[in-house]
Amino acid sequence: MEMWLKEMQIEGAAMTYKVKETLVRKKTQYQDLAIVDTDVFGRMLVLDGIVQTTIKDEFVYHEMITHIPLFTHPNPKKVLVVGGGDGGAIREILKHPSVEKAVLCEIDGDVIEECKKYLPEISCALDDPRCEIFVGDGIQYVKEHKNEFDVIIVDSTDPFSIAEGLFGGNFYKDIYNALTEDGIFVAQTETPFYLPETVKKVFNDARNIFPVTKLFMAAIPTYPGGYWSFTIGSKKYDPTQVDTTKIPELDTKYYTPEIHKACFVLPKYIQELVK
Repeated sequence: MEMWLKEMQIEGAAMTYKVKETLVRKKTQYQDLAIVDTDVFGRMLVLDGIVQTTIKDEFVYHEMITHIPLFTHPNPKKVLVVGGGDGGAIREILKHPSVEKAVLCEIDGDVIEECKKYLPEISCALDDPRCEIFVGDGIQYVKEHKNEFDVIIVDSTDPFSIAEGLFGGNFYKDIYNALTEDGIFVAQTETPFYLPETVKKVFNDARNIFPVTKLFMAAIPTYPGGYWSFTIGSKKYDPTQVDTTKIPELDTKYYTPEIHKACFVLPKYIQELVK
């Protein structure tokens, strides 16, 4: 008998994946967690029925949410990831030699533990001595750490349920205060095709707080619409003005110096959302 995972994140549309095996399925304190092995995308983390990451295409998301801010900041030493319990953002952050400490703040410890077991390619850097793991509320953590981080990355699930508070003005104000005087933040900010009003709202919330705010895009096959937005807010540095000739070569599969520039060139319908 064939098994199919049907993701109903967007009302009126669905994405389906043929499942070879369910590796783990459990109710955590916060959400329904599953890791399944699929025909096309390999092992896949699914939270509350929504695909979070897969072995085959995770590199796009994790490289773009990290290397854009880290190469915009001239000397990032201390980085915070809110969410991101799979560990992919930490893996990419620790490719930067200037980083002395990367803190992972994940509310659901089961996500971390199960990803270590079943997604080791993604979670492989969580045992690095430069990585500090804090299991708890990211909103509260940010409030309690002022003027501490050079870069803050909000690697959250979608803006429903436990992640809803990670999208919006109050949280972004606390992020601003948790950053150093030249700090940078970036967040995944959803699909402009299916959720344009969400993209518009979170971008405007960030723009009301940060002197420099930009939207950039990446093509991620397993995310609804296949074309995903990220919002970057900076106290000082403009990510579109980075001298890409000085970006050192990293072991990446998607991010390049050319992509760093190109990802900020937006189609007209997305320009209209954020103008």
